Amino acid sequence: MSTTIQVSEKLQKELVKRKMYDKETYEDVIWDLVEDTLELDEETKREMAQARQEIREGRYHTLEEVKKELGL
Repeated sequence: MSTTIQVSEKLQKELVKRKMYDKETYEDVIWDLVEDTLELDEETKREMAQARQEIREGRYHTLEEVKKELGL
């Protein structure tokens, strides 16, 4: 079900500035803003902590290393 909402001209101008491309809908812009405010789930937090630990331990590859390995 769709609905229509009323926004001020000032807010509409701000939404226009936040569009990543011309044909992006205001709904897409608003969803992007909402997603930015959602808390990360526990699984994501664990994965981020694991990634940080791997970096501290030196278990990572630089972009240059990956390019060289792939022949790019």
